[in-house]
Amino acid sequence: MSKLNKAVTSAALAGAFAAGLAIAAAPAAQAQEKEKCFGISLAGKNDCAAGPGTTCAGTSKVDYQANAWKYVAKGTCTTMESKTSPTGHGQLAAYTPKSR
Repeated sequence: MSKLNKAVTSAALAGAFAAGLAIAAAPAAQAQEKEKCFGISLAGKNDCAAGPGTTCAGTSKVDYQANAWKYVAKGTCTTMESKTSPTGHGQLAAYTPKSR
């Protein structure tokens, strides 16, 4: 194998390795672009932590439960509808629901 072929092969392998690292890092970046949004999930559709009487994912008892959350794209929570929130939108922390 000539020196040129070895150089091209080495460059190709280095590029493939770098691409593999970038792909492996993508899920971590996506996870960082999410936030917990309280009061937007429908009954049984929460991601986790639905408060007293529940255990985790899928255990919320009512629609728009104030202490149940879903992961949403970062920056979108407070634009989503919540029928129990004092503002009418999702919240970044659990809250006391307004009277219906």
